[in-house]
Amino acid sequence: MKAVLFKRSGSAARLQLAEVPRPAPEPEEILVKVHAATVTRGDVVLRRLPFLLWRLFGFRRKTMLGHEYAGEIEAVGADVTLFKEGERVFGTTTGLTTGSYAEYICVPEKGILATVPANVTYEEAAPVPIGGLTALYLLREGDVGSGKRVLVYGASGSVGTFAVQLATHFGAHVTGVCSTSNVELVKSLGADEVVDYTRQDFTEAGQIYDIVFDAVGKGSSRRGTRVLAENGSYVSVRSSTKEKTEDLLVLRDLMEAGEVKAVIDRRYSLEQIPEAHRYVEKGHKRGNVVLIVGS
Repeated sequence: MKAVLFKRSGSAARLQLAEVPRPAPEPEEILVKVHAATVTRGDVVLRRLPFLLWRLFGFRRKTMLGHEYAGEIEAVGADVTLFKEGERVFGTTTGLTTGSYAEYICVPEKGILATVPANVTYEEAAPVPIGGLTALYLLREGDVGSGKRVLVYGASGSVGTFAVQLATHFGAHVTGVCSTSNVELVKSLGADEVVDYTRQDFTEAGQIYDIVFDAVGKGSSRRGTRVLAENGSYVSVRSSTKEKTEDLLVLRDLMEAGEVKAVIDRRYSLEQIPEAHRYVEKGHKRGNVVLIVGS
């Protein structure tokens, strides 16, 4: 099978497409034929991080990058009871030694995965687990709810686009912050108001928010707290989050109902991995970058 190997930290050119043996599932694992994966900012960070620092930061060494995937179950281990061959699934590889940059991967049946809704494609499902789970977790940390005023800084990125949609779903009044070229996109996702940061500083707009959500990790908590209501919450993607299967099921149901969708900026083939990484590394992607792995 084809896979993109991750042998040395550094530039995108060090990601190598190679032929490797197809893995076989352990008794409690499933073998997934990957149809789509993504390139996230987290993939870029890990690619550049020296291996000596991985243990320091609590990361397990991966032989391949790729944090999320969508595909079809090719085979199941002898003890698997939750899934069966032929089911369409999506999930994350967080905490595993493998990544999703391959035609086939093995994942534990009790990992972070769920079935893909019938009305959602692999390309649409693959970007949801990381960005969607992060947005859902942090909005809950901020106590999102009906009538709350939520500001999403970086509303056009992967986490930001999910945060706008989820906050809207929970009944919040949402203000998105983005550049001029992304204003219409953020409005289309349900934002009640949009601040173009190239023309206006959101801290000087005279608005107060119950939640300020830094969805790109580039904001300043000092600036964010200036516009927080009393007892308001400042949340950021720089904080640690927890992935839960039950939360992925929530996102699955919202996708099926058409209330949450993945914004896809660009698509690349597995052979174009270096190019995809270079694009994400520039820091200007809208929503998500998807890898087309299989038909």
